[in-house]
Amino acid sequence: MEGALRFAKVLKTAAAFQCPVTAFLRQGRATGDFVMIILASKSKARQKLLRNLGVKFKAVPARVKEHEGGSRDPRATAASNALMKARAVAGRFKKGIIIGCDTLVEQEGRIFGKPGSFKEARQMLKRLSSKPHTLYTGIAVIDAATRQEAVEVEKTRIEMEPLGDGEITRYFQRVSPLDKAGGFDIQGLGGSFIRRIHGCYFNVVGLPLARLRVMLKKFGVTLFVFLCGFIFNGCTTEYNLATRKQDTMMYSTAKEVAIGDSLAVQVEKNYTVVHDPRMNERLDRIGEKIVKVSDRHELSYRFRIIEDPKDKDLVNAVSLPGGYIYVFQNLMKVADTDDELAAVVAHEVAHVVARHSVKRLQAIWGYNILTILAGATQNAEVAQGVQLAYVSLLSGYSQEDELVADRMGAIYAKRAGYDPRGMVKFLEKLRKRQKKEKPQPLSYFRTHPYYGQRVRATKEAIGENIDFDDFIDTL
Repeated sequence: MEGALRFAKVLKTAAAFQCPVTAFLRQGRATGDFVMIILASKSKARQKLLRNLGVKFKAVPARVKEHEGGSRDPRATAASNALMKARAVAGRFKKGIIIGCDTLVEQEGRIFGKPGSFKEARQMLKRLSSKPHTLYTGIAVIDAATRQEAVEVEKTRIEMEPLGDGEITRYFQRVSPLDKAGGFDIQGLGGSFIRRIHGCYFNVVGLPLARLRVMLKKFGVTLFVFLCGFIFNGCTTEYNLATRKQDTMMYSTAKEVAIGDSLAVQVEKNYTVVHDPRMNERLDRIGEKIVKVSDRHELSYRFRIIEDPKDKDLVNAVSLPGGYIYVFQNLMKVADTDDELAAVVAHEVAHVVARHSVKRLQAIWGYNILTILAGATQNAEVAQGVQLAYVSLLSGYSQEDELVADRMGAIYAKRAGYDPRGMVKFLEKLRKRQKKEKPQPLSYFRTHPYYGQRVRATKEAIGENIDFDDFIDTL
């Protein structure tokens, strides 16, 4: 009881730390006066990044003709263009910090800037999607009062899904490519084209914030961003394909695995681990194929079959932080084709890729509870924390998370050589089963709801026509 009371205090403290993100700029000189920031760019994406940080600035587009680059060194070209823009704007001010930027894309020695026409944009995007390419953003910072200058370049490697003419046409109908380097936007609909990035996500948007922060410090300007005591200190190295955005997480992969380890112990206390060689070989074989084509490879995925000793007919599957995938034995029997089982496994792997479990715990219990779960100590607080987190995850994900996992699961199953319609067939099979049987607290449909929406999401992901019946959700 005493341990539970201590844990309640921890939760109360964690709730108190659910603070919003704030940002401000200050001049690191004796006067402490706030400095004026001028962004020498008309890019809406760059302006939005600064606004989201709470930075007050003026946007003053530079009226200069950019060097196209051609076969020149992309680093030199991006740096030269950024400095040229910053100097053009700095000449109009007597004081203030001017930030100039320029973004270029390079592929196999050829440099791409903003397309001049829709025809050029189509050719550019089709070529870039065929092979990996590298994006360079030059940043120039000038102090208008002292004329001090600094120029640096950020580099990010991008891998895209191959795009067909129809996909490009539909994209251009909704997004203009003419004001974007390479003809696409990563922060909008173009993010769905990205398979993986290596480097700074914000660089692809057009303003690498971590590098900018370091550069501004040299000019006596400090950018602070606080999130529950967590200081923004740069970009992660992996774009989250599942969420199609850069996620701010409180924890490293190592700590996520530690959280998963704690929760796995709880799962295996409550359920019997099944060691049937044939069933485990089938699950491992399918799981390995799915993981190989997924978008998160820094984890060691563990696939295990479990059974509820009180209800051996239970059909379900659950994923934990750090790559743990648990499949109930009866689900293995119900999903009697490899296509169906692959769809279920791919769905759970997608939850891991998107870090849905950690984000769910983070949202419900806050920073402190996850710190306890990630710790190695074993005491009453840890036991209480594990139990609460365990129950939270078994209660299921949000509708948005389920639909994201369905879309990505269908893609992973298809990449691995399985029929992505396996999920639709599996859901239809369970739906018929549910109508005949008494509802169970931890049945698949209780922890994985939204049948109709999930069928539609799966069909949309694999490009299949949606029937009228798919819009009727009777569950």
